[in-house]
Amino acid sequence: MTSSSDCGTTSWELHVQVDQPSEDFPLELKLRVTGDFHVGGVMLKLVEQIPVPQDWSDHCLWWEQKKSWLLKTHWTLDKYGIQADAKLFYTPQHKSLKLQLPNMKTVRLKVSFSSVVFKAVVDICKALNIRRPEELSLLRPPHTIIRRKSKKNNELPISEDILDLDQLPLSPGSVGSPGLYSKTMTPIYDPINGTPVSSTITWFSDSPLAEPNCNILAVSQPNLTPEELAKMYRPQNQVGKAKLNAGWLDSSRSLMEQGIQEEDKLLLRYKYYSFFDLNPKYDAVRVNQLYEQARWAILLEEIDCTEEEMLMFAALQYHISKLSLLSEPQDYTNEQDVDEIEAALTSLEVTLEGGKTDNILEDITDIPKLADYLKMFRSKKLMLKAYKQYYFIFKDTCLSYFKNKEASQGEPIEQFNLRGCEVVPDVNISGQKFGIKLLIPVPDGMNEIYLKCQNEIQYAKWMAACRLASKGKTMADSSYPPEINNILTFLHMKSVNSAPQVIDNLSTMDMNPESLVSPRYLKKFKTKQLTTRILEAYQNVAQMTLVEAKMRFIQAWQSLPEFGVSYFIVRFRGNKKDELLGISYNRLMRIDMATGDPIITWRYSNIKQWNVNWEIRQVEIEFDQNMAIALTCLDADCKIVHEYIGGYIFLSTRSKDQNETLDEELFHKLTGGQD
Repeated sequence: MTSSSDCGTTSWELHVQVDQPSEDFPLELKLRVTGDFHVGGVMLKLVEQIPVPQDWSDHCLWWEQKKSWLLKTHWTLDKYGIQADAKLFYTPQHKSLKLQLPNMKTVRLKVSFSSVVFKAVVDICKALNIRRPEELSLLRPPHTIIRRKSKKNNELPISEDILDLDQLPLSPGSVGSPGLYSKTMTPIYDPINGTPVSSTITWFSDSPLAEPNCNILAVSQPNLTPEELAKMYRPQNQVGKAKLNAGWLDSSRSLMEQGIQEEDKLLLRYKYYSFFDLNPKYDAVRVNQLYEQARWAILLEEIDCTEEEMLMFAALQYHISKLSLLSEPQDYTNEQDVDEIEAALTSLEVTLEGGKTDNILEDITDIPKLADYLKMFRSKKLMLKAYKQYYFIFKDTCLSYFKNKEASQGEPIEQFNLRGCEVVPDVNISGQKFGIKLLIPVPDGMNEIYLKCQNEIQYAKWMAACRLASKGKTMADSSYPPEINNILTFLHMKSVNSAPQVIDNLSTMDMNPESLVSPRYLKKFKTKQLTTRILEAYQNVAQMTLVEAKMRFIQAWQSLPEFGVSYFIVRFRGNKKDELLGISYNRLMRIDMATGDPIITWRYSNIKQWNVNWEIRQVEIEFDQNMAIALTCLDADCKIVHEYIGGYIFLSTRSKDQNETLDEELFHKLTGGQD
């Protein structure tokens, strides 16, 4: 036993503010504690003194001055460094948060404010039934939108129709949200390979919050009016796009540690553009949200596209909006059962036979190659484009050219290894222009080469070969024929197919072309002209199903030259001027801020290691051949750049041929948890 005098010298008063869910005002309490009190004991002492009996299991201590949760209840106050001047909050870990989904629909959810953002996103995606949560993250709304709202009497850029789901706590073990889906149709995933037990595209909602017989998250939202679209933030250039990426939250810290409070609004967006195992049978919500993010990226000019591509995207949007209003969800249950049996039998057959022997022998004995006449132009300053015809041979990942076919038996004029190069399409269907722009890395920058093909068949073959070679693959790879088909399909969708008799019938239907194209193209055409051209492009996609149209939209989005590039304003070590760093799903790009042209490209496959010097906030990357760079991010925390690189490298290691599960601890470490 200790005397009162001894207690006075070793103990002190701890101020704790208790958030009471049932009351409008917090409760202030003072506890007499000592430094060897553990956090769990402090919480127990708190509950004993609180006069209101209720469930306090979700509450935990928050240290406001240090922006830190006291989650390790076995730690003592001395170990945490808590003294008499500390003010603690006994507050719930799960709080309401407004989340704007990629389809611009806002939902209110109970989210863990004490878990790291990566784990919180995993729980959010479980509640919304979105597979592959490692591809998403949380983003702060752009500050420009907040300023614009204040100037216009707090008028919101879009209608704040909030779907209230805050009665659904996101526990780590929760599988689905009973407020969104029928309890009898809750999706169950295989813990090994993540495959759903039943098809998710057949889910029907019995919740009064949802529309009858459909899942609101899997259905495309109505188009906005041109007035509402004009109020939304649109980046004017690559610097504007870089400012958008400054708002990504740190995935290795909790929401409250980053200043997020209850009822704040955040954006749930796809951060890593490396979509794995995208299957419309299992990913009704995921496919729709990806389509919506792609759609808004095009409408808000976050990604550039040509006039033909914009008309194609507008036609697909028009077709999808029509089918979303008219069609019923398709039942894939029986098809899925058959497909799973066939897939299992095929896998067993390949395993017993030791793989597909015919293809292996073909790859060894017959090395595919392309040989044909193409026109080429070498980019030089102050020089007009003058194409000259040469005889080209494409073999392995190398492109060689000769004066003519007869000279191809000897040494080539020049040979390029396309591994790690940038392949940019330069196509104009109406002008019958089928060009390929190659940006080949060299020690002093980029070597620009322009190729011109004669027709779309030749273009598809050579373009597919160039794309595979840039990834280090040859035409012997099994993805070469599908790549050709995808390119031809993309070209077909872009071609204009005038059919007056069909257009006359369609013109009577309701169309608002101003909501289908970006403002830049809206200024270029009159409404009647735009309607006619969209309807002409519509003929190429009119026979597609709803899911097929969404998948084609996503594939066309992925085919754009700027797809998946996130920009950051940086300063490289040794330089005094600001530059742009482009981070994509397979490469890093050093970009000139004035012209927007890439100076040099580095592939992730050539990265040996990367780390951060936390004292000077500098990201350091080491490549093969003893080359290294270091950069400081000016518009965002260097942690975001660090997470991008680590996240993409981790995602690129996922193999479709392996049944693997998401190692959350490893992914968290790679995307920002390592020191």
